[in-house]
Amino acid sequence: MKNSQEKPINAEFCAKYQGVKVVVLGASGFIGRWVARALCECGAKVYLVVRDRKSAEAIFKQYGVTGSIVEMDLTAGAEEFVELFQKINPAITFNLAGYGVDRKERDETLSQQINTELVRTLCGVISKVQDQSWTGQHLVHIGSALEYGITDGDLSEDSLPAPTTSYGQTKLAGTRLLSEYNERSHLNGMTARLFTVYGPGEHDGRLLPALIGIASNGQSLDLTAGLQERDFTYVSDVAEGLLRIGSTASTNTSIVNLATGHMLAVREFSEIAATSLSIPAEKLNYGAIPTREEEMQHAPVAVKRFKQLTGWLPQIDVKQGVRKTVEFLQSHG
Repeated sequence: MKNSQEKPINAEFCAKYQGVKVVVLGASGFIGRWVARALCECGAKVYLVVRDRKSAEAIFKQYGVTGSIVEMDLTAGAEEFVELFQKINPAITFNLAGYGVDRKERDETLSQQINTELVRTLCGVISKVQDQSWTGQHLVHIGSALEYGITDGDLSEDSLPAPTTSYGQTKLAGTRLLSEYNERSHLNGMTARLFTVYGPGEHDGRLLPALIGIASNGQSLDLTAGLQERDFTYVSDVAEGLLRIGSTASTNTSIVNLATGHMLAVREFSEIAATSLSIPAEKLNYGAIPTREEEMQHAPVAVKRFKQLTGWLPQIDVKQGVRKTVEFLQSHG
């Protein structure tokens, strides 16, 4: 790889993927490309399912991802997925596809199709077409903190979810479908709920890309007061966590939080990043824009289940993560 600092830890879990057939849906997305990259480094035989081959090829070249690209409409019927999975016979599938994270994505029908119905289709297909020699998870599905909604407390996986957004509601429906299939079929699957993931590949409108932007153009940036706290997890740690989940054997749980377990105020994140990027304090206009109504307020995320499952927790702190992001973008721009 071009940047050895971004390689996942060469641990026992990585060896489990050597030569293993893996399907990655949403492989060209922010988190998908990092999961695909980690799988390639582990020696897996990766099948990259994307909506647009041309744009995906450019991303894969930049991120050092190799594998077989499959251009496919993710809203396609079950027949196309059956044909694909029968042809590949994958050991494990990572579903990184999602609709609604980007604020521009507001089509309710697509939200339902990608976040919920796609999970139903995958569960039905994978429960019938799977590599029986694989001892890990058959399906690792990406969930979201927004599934919890207005729930108070430490957001343990057993908390009663009350999502307030369409994205959170449709993602929760997908999570519940996977749990139901686990109970009534031979499917071994798990939903990994993610929180505030950052790093190379984020949407331009998010916080760190915006800070990197003003570091180069010298402009100022309007922000909220930044008092809300978040669990910031660097994207390569998220990718490693997902691979670790995927290599675990069947358990009595189908939902796990993947996070650091430590909270940090958005303002503090901004200030750490601004220091690393040499942005003058006066360029950050805190309180210039209102905090969104759907902003969650919660205690530190419960990560006990994740640690028990994998024996590991994310390792990269915010200062390191910002530095790694800048270094990656400079060397892979």
